[in-house]
Parts: sequence; structure tokens; C-alpha cells
Amino acid sequence: MQNKGLIRLFAILFGLVSLYQLSFTYFANKVETEAEVYAKSNGDEKNVRELATLERKYLDSVANKEVVNLGFTKFTYNDIKDKEMNLGLDLKGGINAVLQVSVKEVLIALSNNSKSVVFKQALEAADNRLRESNLRYLDLFFEEFEKISNGAIKLSDPAIFGTKALREKVNFNKTDDEVKAVLEEEINISISTAFEVLRSRIDKFGVTQPNIQRIGTSGRIQIELPGAKDIERVTKLITSKAELQFWEVYSNIDIQNYFIAANTKVAEMLKDDKVEQQKDSTKTNNIDDILGKDQDSTSVQQKSLFTYLLPNFAQDERQKSSLVAQARVIDTAMVNKLLKEREVIAARPAELRYVKFLWDYKPVVANDGTELLGLYAIKSNRNDVAPIQGDVITDAAQVFDQLNNPEVSMTMNSNGSNKWAKLTGDNAGNFVAVVLDDYVYTAPSVPGAITGGRTSISGGAMTVEDAQDIATVLKAGKLPAEARIIEMEVVGPSLGQESIDRSLNSFLLAIALVLVWMIVYYGKAGAYANVALVVNILFIFGVLASFNAVLTLPGIAGIILTIGMSVDANVIIFERIKEGLAKKKGLKQSVEEGFSIKGALSAIIDANITSLLTGVILYVFGTGPIKGFALTLMIGIATSLFTAIFITRLLIDGATNKGSNLTFNTSLSKGWFQNINIEFLRKRKIAYVISGAIILGGIVSIATIGLKQGVDFKGGRTYTVRFDQAMNPTEVRADLAVVFDGAPEVKTYGSDNQLKITTVYKIEETGKDVDDQVQKALYDGLKKHLSAGTTYEDFKPGFEKTGNGIMSSRKVEPTIADDIKTSAIYAVFGSLLVVFLYILLRFRKVSFSLGAVVAVFHDVLIVLGIFSILYKVMPFDMEIGQSFIAAILTVVGYSLNDTVVIFDRIREFAGIHTKWAYSEVVDKALSSTLGRTINTSLTTLLVMLAIFLFGGDSIKGFMFALIIGVIVGTYSSLFVATPIMYDTSKKKESKKN
Repeated sequence: MQNKGLIRLFAILFGLVSLYQLSFTYFANKVETEAEVYAKSNGDEKNVRELATLERKYLDSVANKEVVNLGFTKFTYNDIKDKEMNLGLDLKGGINAVLQVSVKEVLIALSNNSKSVVFKQALEAADNRLRESNLRYLDLFFEEFEKISNGAIKLSDPAIFGTKALREKVNFNKTDDEVKAVLEEEINISISTAFEVLRSRIDKFGVTQPNIQRIGTSGRIQIELPGAKDIERVTKLITSKAELQFWEVYSNIDIQNYFIAANTKVAEMLKDDKVEQQKDSTKTNNIDDILGKDQDSTSVQQKSLFTYLLPNFAQDERQKSSLVAQARVIDTAMVNKLLKEREVIAARPAELRYVKFLWDYKPVVANDGTELLGLYAIKSNRNDVAPIQGDVITDAAQVFDQLNNPEVSMTMNSNGSNKWAKLTGDNAGNFVAVVLDDYVYTAPSVPGAITGGRTSISGGAMTVEDAQDIATVLKAGKLPAEARIIEMEVVGPSLGQESIDRSLNSFLLAIALVLVWMIVYYGKAGAYANVALVVNILFIFGVLASFNAVLTLPGIAGIILTIGMSVDANVIIFERIKEGLAKKKGLKQSVEEGFSIKGALSAIIDANITSLLTGVILYVFGTGPIKGFALTLMIGIATSLFTAIFITRLLIDGATNKGSNLTFNTSLSKGWFQNINIEFLRKRKIAYVISGAIILGGIVSIATIGLKQGVDFKGGRTYTVRFDQAMNPTEVRADLAVVFDGAPEVKTYGSDNQLKITTVYKIEETGKDVDDQVQKALYDGLKKHLSAGTTYEDFKPGFEKTGNGIMSSRKVEPTIADDIKTSAIYAVFGSLLVVFLYILLRFRKVSFSLGAVVAVFHDVLIVLGIFSILYKVMPFDMEIGQSFIAAILTVVGYSLNDTVVIFDRIREFAGIHTKWAYSEVVDKALSSTLGRTINTSLTTLLVMLAIFLFGGDSIKGFMFALIIGVIVGTYSSLFVATPIMYDTSKKKESKKN
């Protein structure tokens, strides 16, 4: 092998980089463990909400503190958190939701609530079609409007979209196509604004590694909040309508005397609570030090309001400002608490009776790295109603002034213009605040009355980013629609930790089984393959950490599956080397041929490309955890190719150069699968009958019994509920039938004290409180089975569960369920088409492609049939959902992998043994690869069985499909794909004497 030094250097550097990237996960976990210790030592262990708050407080306190010093570089907690490996909801707990911005509501708002009969009929028709169509709502509306109007009325009609709000973009002369373009733009702006508002809210929620992204142009937004525990708060946060307001503001001069009085009052309230001031201490990593609780103090200071709040006092009018104070981010909760104390409120003078204190929307970083938030004093009133609401905004944009400085241009409607002129006139020389969701985005000074409806906001140190943020906020004021949750998955942190523990156990067991088997079968050469396998695992996790990929439970399954499949490359190479040794070619020549294109590499590359193509399609069409599975599968294929071809080669070359006698077998395995000569084609008709009977039985079962569709495909809600005692599903089903207006599906899930409950109760309703109503009905129906004293708050998902309650939940509305099902169908047929074309391109014969695709259809139909026959009797979930589709596509990839290796050997034998009958070529090729086929299938099955038996409950159905698929795929590559290829081949058998 050439360039050994370069390959060795690359492998070492790659390994070091992988270890470096993974170290951040170790350090982050270490800090989070310290946070848990702090929370438990300072809080009530039975109060999970308090513990979560204390953990968050600790992590906030170290966010910008140095927690890792590697000598050559230093890192804060925020730094290492950004670089650690991301864990998905099923491993960490949290919430994953898909929200739909109602395009219908945006259209109604843009039409100024049009009373046009044609317009209303078009909306209604689009609503009806949406339930059965995969088209966007806007496209459906356009089609229905065109059909109903029949050219009699245009979209630009004043009664529809020719309104004052759109007068600059739509006039009566505009064609429907031109108006459609305007509506597309306006709706896209509305969705973008909703996206930015949601992102701003999530950034303030306090979870680490949040993910928010738009899903195409459908008006859907996906949000993932791993680690979120307060599910109710998150739900309210992401579904509430944006509230944009304009308020008058007190200046620091107006408020400073009150702050002095409040500080005195707080000092009296906290007179027995002292703050110790540190003078001489070198401790920087102690928990109490970080949180400002020094124990080596020599002086003591009385706590007061100003312990937590830094007032912005003005010496004269020139220092007048709308910013009245600042506080460290970690102290804002304490400041809020103190300012709301009854005694502190009583200290307010009459003119500050209705003052409302609001924080800046984003912190500024001080010179020492501390994050500070600004505080503003809003002139509220008895009813807490702002002088101007955001619905008066017609447009806003970030622009540049004459000096090329960024500013915000804002336009209001006529009603807003009049109110704005009065508000700015009344506050000439003072300040007006722009507030969204009770956060101040800007509070500029007002020179005088601003008339005409157009305003520019500028000044200070405003950056382009600041101006864009403010423009987005102003646009949010005209956002007419709330974001509605159409799909949601919640996993409690307790279940997430259990998944981690089980996944780790199954992962270690799977690795141990593979390592032992390789040594038993191949001896010292197997040990070299094991080294390459361990390096492969390091590379996979290193790549995942480097690219901030999300590791999910299916992702771990993908890695473990990759381990089983990565052995295949070494098995193919070793079997070819053994063939060379059997022909007395010598060790070095056999190794050289085994690692060559003419040897094993051609088959390895072909097999891995087919699996890679399947992974790509799965990644494109999959969502959530399925993407994680596809990503780890693709990364694993790439790294396993490198380690098998190069790392193993380096080790084996090193051994042969030192004169080591490698036999590629042991005394136990010597002679296994050698000199096999089976006439497979003679048995093909029997195989056809057996396969046909199994497939026919499966089809009959599917037609009569059907398949158990998961909520992914049919819509509905599913809850995993844990109890303190063993439960009877039949009894629970009867109890829930009363509260759900019909019996839900109830099944034991894992242990006998855990149930999975699926219902379609109220799934068609879209009210804001429907989700909570269904969850409350679930609690009422299960209340008699819960331990005494279990409240609804205890029962709800989120926070660690020490007793009974909802461990996880999932909701999918029927509209998105149809989309998920359609994407799944596209994924399956897309993968078959791509593979058919690749094999056709690679082998240049249609018969090879037909054999491979028929075998894949055969495998898929058998897996589907078995799931239909067994789903009612198996003690684990056998739902047909996204995870099942991922399993099916993995089966497709595995079956093709096996088939391609066999086809590659057939092509090779056909070129070498030109005088053989084609049936003999095929039989000999199958016999020569049988050792590899059984070896690879056995190692893969060992790995899958380890996951199936010791992995989490949520993944058992997924792994069962893979196990069946591997068994059937191995069979079909021998008895279906190759015989079909032979029977459809144009070659005619020539008989030999």
C-alpha cells in the first residue's frame, strides 16, 4: 500500500481531533453534575421544580466563567456547551413541536376581513381540500378562488385584496398572477416574523442547544428544546400571540428617588441576611464562590436592593436616559421578586403608582464578561393597556440613513398615525418604548410630535442586527395568526436518562459480542479488525460532535448497526485473503489481492454505495429522530470504509512485514464454510413457492387484520404513563372510555407498571386549550389508579418523576399525519428507484437490477406481513410509523448490500470462467460467498439482538423489524435476487460435456 505514512498521520490526527471534540461533552457533563449537586444541597429534593430552578441558576452563574483550562486555551461553560455532542429528546428529555402559522388567518387579515362571498367560499373549499391534499393552503386557495370566481371577480378587487393596507402593492389593474406574487411575499413575511418572534422567545427560555427551523414554504416551524422540563410553560411560550405595544417611559431622573427609598426598604426587610465580601481567597472553582457565596470573608455588608440592581443615576439633565438600571442576568429574578414585595410597592410615590418594570430583550456583555440586562420603567395604568397596540403597524424595515447608519423605517395606518402623533407630541423630550412580549426592544428619545404615519428609529450604537431585530418586532405587531401546535412530542427527563442507561448497556454488549466473534473466527487478524472497529467508533462520535449533530435513540441504533455492517468490509477482505492462501499464493500476495479492486474493494464499494444512497433518501424525507438515524448511518458507512480499507491494512501489513504468520482463522474456525458446492438454482422453485406462500399469507393478513398505524400516520395522541403497581390494560381501557367518549387503545409498554395509551379524542379540534383538556381527561380517568396524593401537576409530563405520571407524550394532527405518510411512501419508492438505476449503471444489465428490486420488494412485503400477523400478540409496540419506515429502508439497504456482493462475485466468475455454464457460474459464486454472507449476517444479528433485548422499550419494534429484515434479506439474496436475475437473463445455458 502506498502513502502509508500519510494515512497513518491522517488517522492519528483524525483520532486526536475526535478526542478533542468529545472532551467538551465530558467537561459539560461534569459542570452539569456539579449543578445537580448544588441544587440538591440547597433545595428540597422532593420539589423537582425548585431543583430545576436551582440547576438553571448555577448554570447561568457559570455561563461566562472559565470552567476548562487546557493550558493552550480556556473555555467558559457557554463555550463547551456549544461544542458538546447534542442529545435528542429521547435521550435527554424535552419537547419537539411543529407549529403551523395559519395562512388562512393571514389571508383574512390581508383582505381586511373581507365579506366577499367568493372569497369566503374559496377559503371554505380550501379548508375542505386541505384534509386530503398535500398542497399548500395558499395554492389550494388560489385554485378554488379561480374556480369559484370564474373570472367574474379578481383578487385585486377592493372587496378582497385591493385594500388600503395593500394599496402600495395591489391596485385594481393588477392581474391575479401579480396579486398572487404579492400575497406570497406577504405570507412569507408573516411566517418569517412568526419565526423570529418564536426564536426570540426560545432564546430567553433558558434551555441549551435549542433548535428552530422553518419547514419549506408550508408555514410550518419546527422547534426542538432538549432538556426543557417545564412543558406547560414552553407550550404557552410558543403558542401565545405576539403582543407588540408602545408605551410612555419614565426616565432615570423620574425613578431614582424611588430606587433610593426602595433600597432602604429592602435593606430593612433583609436586615438578618448578610452578604459576605471576599478579600483574600484564591478559590475560583467552588460552587459557592461562583454564585457569590464566599466563605473566606473578613468583612460583611448588609444586603439591599442595590446588592442585585445597579441603578443608572443621573447627575444632571445631560445624563437623562430611558435606562433606569442594570442587573446581572442571574440576578433579574431576585430583582423582580424584590420590586414586587408589598412593602416596596408601598414606597412608590403617587405618580409612580402604576409603574411597570420591564427588562431589555437582550443582554450586554461587560468588560469582565458578565452579562447585564437593562431595566426600564414603563408608564402603565390601572387597566395595563398600552396607548398604542401593534396592530396599527403596516410595514417596517431596516434601512440606512443619509450617513449610511442603520435605522428602522416604520409605517402606521391612519388610526395609528393619529395616536402616534399624540403620543410623541405628549412626550417631546422624553422617551417611548417599543415592547414585545413584555421585553423592551428600544426606548428612543422623542424630539417632538411625529405626524404622517412614517417614523424612523435610529441613534445610539444601533447596529444592522439591532435594526433588523426591531423591524422584525414591529412587523410582529401586524401578525394576525397564532402559531398552533400540529405535532408535538414530549419526553420526560427520567425516561431520557433511562434510555441513556439502556442504550449504553446494549452498546457495550453489542461491541463485546462483535469483538469476541471476530477473534474466535479470524484469530489475530480478527484482533486487527477489532482495533479498526474501535477506531471507527471513535471517528463516528468525533464527527457527530464536530458538526453538532443530534444523537437520538435511533441514531445510537444506527451506530450499532454500522458496527455490525462495518465488520462486513473486513469479512469480505479476509475471505478473499483466505481464498488466496488456499490457492498457495503466499501471505503477502493474498493480502495484496484481498485489498485490491479486483479482490474485495469492488464489492465493498458497491455494497456501501447502495446503503449510502438509502441513507441519503432517508435523511431527505425523514424528520426528527429518523434524520438522526440516517445521519449516523451515513457517517458510519464513510468511517467504516476508511478504517476497514486503510487502518486494518496498516496493521496487517505491519504484521506480515515482521514475519507474523497470519492464517485468518483459528483452530476452532478452520475449515468453516470451505469447499462448499451447493446447487442453489436447482432449489429456486422451492424457494419461490415458500416465499410466495409467506407473502400471500402476509397480504391476506394485511387485507383482513390490517396494520397497526401509529399516530405518525393516522393522527392522534399517545401517552406513556407509569404507575406504582402492575396495571391491567383492559380495566384501564374501560375507565378511559368514559372520559374519552370511546375506548382508547391501551397496551403494556415495557414493564407491567407502564402503559401506552393512544386516543383520537378531540384530535380534530383546534382550540388553544384542547391539549390540556385531553390531558386533564386522561388524569381524571386514571386518578383511581394513581398513588394517593398525586395531583394533576404531579401527573403532567416534565421534570423528573419519582412516582407515577406521564413519562412521554406525542400528538400528531391528521393533516400533518397525511404529509408524514406521503413522505414515507416517497422515501420507500425513491430508494428503490435510485438503487435500481445504480445497479443498472454498475452492472449494465437489467436482469441484475430486476433481481435486486424484486428481492427488496419481497423483503418489504414479508416484514409488513409479519407485523400484520403478530402486532396483536407481541408484548411490545409494532406500530407502522416513521421509525418503521426507517427500519424498512435499512432493510432495503442491508438486503442490497448482501445482493450486490453476490452479484459482484457472479460478474467476476463470469469473466474468468467463460466456458462454464451460466448456472454453474451462479452456483459457484453463491457458494464462494456463503461464508461471508453467514458471517456478516450473524454479527449483524448479534448486534441487533443486543439492542432488542437490552435497549429501550421505544426501540423494540424498530429493532424487531430490522432483525426480521436481516434474516429475510440474507435469504432473499441467495434464493430470490440471484434466481430472478438468472431467470430474466438473456444468457442461454450451454451444456458442457
